Amino acid sequence: MESRFTDIEIRLTHQEAAIEALTQASLEQQQKIEHVLGQLQDIRILLQQMAPSETGSLEDEPPPHY
Repeated sequence: MESRFTDIEIRLTHQEAAIEALTQASLEQQQKIEHVLGQLQDIRILLQQMAPSETGSLEDEPPPHY
C-alpha cells in the first residue's frame, strides 16, 4: 500500500514539473507574440508614412502613354 502512495507522489511530482515547464513555455511564447505584434505595428506605421498622400495620389495622374 505504501508503495502505491510513493508511486502516486512520484507521478504527481513529475506532473507538477511538466505543468510548470508548459506554463513557462506559454509565457515565453506570449512575450514573443507581443514583441512580433509591436514590430508589425511599427511596420504598418512605416508603410503608411511611405504611401502617397490622398491629395497627391498616383491614381489621379493619367498613365504615361496619354
